[in-house]
Amino acid sequence: MNMINTIAIHEFKSLFLSPLAWTVLAILQAILAYIFLTQVETFNLIQPKLATIEGAPGLTDIVVIPLFSNAAIILLLVTPLLTMRLICEDRRNKTLSLLMSAPISSADIIIGKYLGSLGLLLILVVLITLMPLSLLVGCELDMGKLFSNLLALMLLVTAFTSTGLFMSTIAGHPTVAAMGTFGVLLLLWILDWTTSMNDQRSELLEYLSILRHFQNLQSGQLNTADISYFLLFTMTFLFLGISSLNKDRL
Repeated sequence: MNMINTIAIHEFKSLFLSPLAWTVLAILQAILAYIFLTQVETFNLIQPKLATIEGAPGLTDIVVIPLFSNAAIILLLVTPLLTMRLICEDRRNKTLSLLMSAPISSADIIIGKYLGSLGLLLILVVLITLMPLSLLVGCELDMGKLFSNLLALMLLVTAFTSTGLFMSTIAGHPTVAAMGTFGVLLLLWILDWTTSMNDQRSELLEYLSILRHFQNLQSGQLNTADISYFLLFTMTFLFLGISSLNKDRL
């Protein structure tokens, strides 16, 4: 456990001090802040009309849910950039062989690097959550839906990070790892779109779709099936990453 913590802290510091990470995070925050303020302005404009409609959507539905939905899409683009160097960069710099020659298991390396990179992304999720929380100064929010969206985005980030880490273990170049991660995540994101357009339902595609599980949690339905999906998804890609790294020891 001590080795996992050491690797996680080292990875977090290296990512946190990386110019790429700061640039990506700054741009992401600026984009999401603009989206947030736009949604708040939209709510202010339509609020008089909503007051006359029974059961009309509230502030949380119009501002918070779109903010987290857009954050999920942007993280789909950003996460591959932040995870692409985790393993393949060490392999290219010949530092991975030194790390693997130490009395450290492949599981320690994978989990440590995973926790380090996940820590940076979770900080980003917290910063995103602070935006709607600022509305509590003068408004009321549906805290249940806010928590559901926060949980959904956190689980989504854990899944994205595990996928990026696995792709970094099998790719020979960071760019290839980033493109591979984006391709896998995008495929799983749009997996059940074709069935929706054809009015045909496929339970398998619905279950494999990241977007469907994310949206279920966003709506406030804390279903154990959706939570289990993300946990199983994350553990599967971590296991694949450990297995891939074990092959390098042979």
